Amino acid sequence: MQEIELYLRKFKSVILILLGTILIFGIIISRVVPIAVDIFKIIDKHSKAVTSLADKERTLQNLKEKTEKANAESKDTPKEFFKSIEKGLDTESVIANEFSEILTLIRGNSIKTRSIKYQYDPQDDNFVKNVPDKYNVAKLDIEMIGTYKDFEGFLKELYKHEHFLDISSIEVVPYQKDKKILIIKFQLKLYAQK
Repeated sequence: MQEIELYLRKFKSVILILLGTILIFGIIISRVVPIAVDIFKIIDKHSKAVTSLADKERTLQNLKEKTEKANAESKDTPKEFFKSIEKGLDTESVIANEFSEILTLIRGNSIKTRSIKYQYDPQDDNFVKNVPDKYNVAKLDIEMIGTYKDFEGFLKELYKHEHFLDISSIEVVPYQKDKKILIIKFQLKLYAQK
């Protein structure tokens, strides 16, 4: 026992230094480990964000390319005038076929029509003034009721419509009792070759 005490006295300072070093090292590790874990979490989040950003940039680039392609295609192909198969028909008969296509678009988008006023070959139209023997024109004043989404779908389909037409004016007013519903005053000119 005395030998152990002597042995401990000789190395007392070394043992105290060793225990102090272990204690300091333990304190340092207990403080450094949470910081290191946080750093690794931040690095992981950053790498995921970089990957996500790269994916979104690719998606954005693809959408831009599709939009440019669609715009180029729509610019390259001008819309043609509606032409009736039958010859010698009056304006009302020729335009009736074109008008039925517009009504199909209206109904297909769940829009209700309140009223439709027709004016055939209006004198204020440039085609009627300048080339009356080549084109039939019908000016339609349509009053419709529908939701924002329905009207948006109708306008998109009308934009894609294969024949030349002219949207003269659009007036949109929300219905007083339900703001989701619109009252739409829509003026449209339909053209057909004679």
